[in-house]
Amino acid sequence: MTVQSSSAPSSESSWSWIRTIHYIGYGLLVAGGLAYWWLKPASLNPMADPRAAEAIALVQTHRAQGAPTILQALTEHVRAKKARGEGVYLGEWRVQRLEGDLYEVRVTMREQGQNQWFERELIWHANLATKRVNAASLPADGYMPADATPGAPMRSPFSPGDGQ
Repeated sequence: MTVQSSSAPSSESSWSWIRTIHYIGYGLLVAGGLAYWWLKPASLNPMADPRAAEAIALVQTHRAQGAPTILQALTEHVRAKKARGEGVYLGEWRVQRLEGDLYEVRVTMREQGQNQWFERELIWHANLATKRVNAASLPADGYMPADATPGAPMRSPFSPGDGQ
């Protein structure tokens, strides 16, 4: 004599509930991804705002100390560190509108030290109305030319004709 269990119908209903919960979870995940894509902040995609893209370009192409542009100076710094076998990472460029034509442009640089990594936040303020770039952090100031007047040629403090 075999005893039949009546658990088969309840097993099917529990599987349907699990399947329903999974579909709801997947639906929420897809809806959340679409909502994030639709509503993501402009700072994550600077090319969505042409003025933000102009601010990044203004900073990247600004004169630098030891290189023609800030972007080339940072790239050369990273290349030199990697050539010496040192760890270095240059993050993504980010931009945020502060007010009017003033934008803040940031990039993070991580460098490997003796026992730990060091992170530096390079910050510049780009004024699109005047086409001026000012360093807003000490690490960023290290890449700015000594004479930050736009269009002025770089001049050594020991050049002849200074009366020294």
